[in-house]
Amino acid sequence: MVSRGRPRTFDRTEALRRAMDLFWEQGYESTSISELAAAMGINSPSLYAAFGSKEALFREAIAFYDETESDATMTALRASTARASMEALLRNNLVAYTDPGKPRGCMIVLAANLGKSQNEEIRHYVARYRRNTIELIRQRLRRGIEEGDVPPGTDIETISAFFATVLHGLSIQANDGASREELHQVADAAMAAWDRMVHRDAPAAAVETATDR
Repeated sequence: MVSRGRPRTFDRTEALRRAMDLFWEQGYESTSISELAAAMGINSPSLYAAFGSKEALFREAIAFYDETESDATMTALRASTARASMEALLRNNLVAYTDPGKPRGCMIVLAANLGKSQNEEIRHYVARYRRNTIELIRQRLRRGIEEGDVPPGTDIETISAFFATVLHGLSIQANDGASREELHQVADAAMAAWDRMVHRDAPAAAVETATDR
């Protein structure tokens, strides 16, 4: 009698990673259940059994992306000054956005921006992750004020929104095929803007102190 052997164990994490990559590359609405099942190496009933629905799978894929692809951002925010953090935030991420081994751009920026009205909850879900990026930037700027490398009175709300907007724009440009050199030029311009925004309304003594550091 020929032994049939044990069935292959379902690797849920690997299946989720494959779903993440497909959503990242194609977007939420453009990705079908049949495509997801094929990419994950399972059939549609198994997909539903393991993840519940396409929407639930996408939410889990976004959370998995945030957990596994956030090193560029979190490393940047640990830089010694707020300015260094903002520069690293842009440059680290633009390198990640153009990694030839992965879909271009940021999944959180690209995967569910537009779509049918019935998918509005999905768009709101992803938007919360984008708003969290603004909050992380805001917290780093507040720390900069506390540590003395950002002058008191700096408009951190505007600067946080500005750098989040540039960051998201880099993702879109990367997805459209921009080169790293082109994206680094955008980062250069953003850092020139930082120097103007941070010191524009600061007292002269504070500007001198920050410049001397």
